[in-house]
Amino acid sequence: MPTYDYVCDSCGESFEIYHSITEDARKECPSCGKPTLRRLIGPGGALIFKGTGFYATDYRKSTPSKGSDSGGSGGSSGEKSGAT
Repeated sequence: MPTYDYVCDSCGESFEIYHSITEDARKECPSCGKPTLRRLIGPGGALIFKGTGFYATDYRKSTPSKGSDSGGSGGSSGEKSGAT
């Protein structure tokens, strides 16, 4: 459940209320009791990636398999040493 920012137009009190997305916006100020509460537009929540599998290095295998790019580059370096 997200946290919403509210401000009261009557008393000027600003605060956060934690409620469901499907719940309607609050109208009555808890400080003064008047129905002049207004929900503010906030920056939104940030997307946080936790755990493994979110970086390019997490998908890399520790030992290269047959037919990988590293095998092809090894053959070209072998040709250079043989030509010298």
